[in-house]
Amino acid sequence: MQYQKILNAIAFEASKTENRGVVASYIPELSNIDDGKFGIALLDEHGDFFASGDTEESFSIQSISKVLTLSLAFKLIGDDLWERVDVEPSGDPFNHLSLLEHENGIPRNPLINAGALVVADILVSHLRHPKQEFLEYIRKIAGDTSIDYDLKVAGSEKKTGFKNYAAAYLIKSYGNLENDVEDVLDFYFHQCALSMSCHQLVKVFYMFANRGKCLEHNPYLTLAQVKRINAIMLTCGFYDEAGEFAFEVGLPGKSGVGGGIVALLPEKFCVATWSPGLNLKGNSKLGMEALEKLTTKTGLSIF
Repeated sequence: MQYQKILNAIAFEASKTENRGVVASYIPELSNIDDGKFGIALLDEHGDFFASGDTEESFSIQSISKVLTLSLAFKLIGDDLWERVDVEPSGDPFNHLSLLEHENGIPRNPLINAGALVVADILVSHLRHPKQEFLEYIRKIAGDTSIDYDLKVAGSEKKTGFKNYAAAYLIKSYGNLENDVEDVLDFYFHQCALSMSCHQLVKVFYMFANRGKCLEHNPYLTLAQVKRINAIMLTCGFYDEAGEFAFEVGLPGKSGVGGGIVALLPEKFCVATWSPGLNLKGNSKLGMEALEKLTTKTGLSIF
């Protein structure tokens, strides 16, 4: 497969696209990002790396981090996790609260904000130093100690994350949050402010394409756990546009409002894109288009 040639073609097409979407502004620190950025990186089953565009520049991965906190919580407590968060698509935007009241404080899935708050609560309960231990978990998987939180973004989120405060207090009112809301949100704002490049993202997410093993073949998750997390990414990874992504791209994946998208084909490759301009659903406009082109040009998808 001529991945490099395909990625170069995708990046060239992206560079000629005039409508690049709108950069997220509800988190003030994100509004400063240049909407002209675009990168796409791919790591294949042989460990070979291919890239085109801005793939070494770090950006705030935002909701992509929800998959990583989910993986650590699943690793720590196993199937007990599903007693506190469901696995169904929400059909709603990532920050809507209406379903929480209908479903007694059990979030619809772990990849919407409410579900990620419950997962954050689990990590705060089970880790002595949650922020540092989560960061070390990510660094170890990637084999990269330079990965870090963007503290400016974390601070910006704390000042403006009123819906997350509302969701956390609503969940706590139903008894599904064990720790202080401030402690859970502090962890959550930091996890969303995790900063990585496309190159680093494919190294971290490689384990989801490699049967739970990182690039160095060290095991982090069981095959059963990888199967379930990949299924949740496919059905819930793009908010109320998950069906569209499955239809157009055909890969498990996760997006973030920082403009990143990561996706994978089990036992074949992991791919990450970054373009800060978002579509109306909050997903990277050029990233969605690039990944559709990738699976079309390669003929590779889970379908």
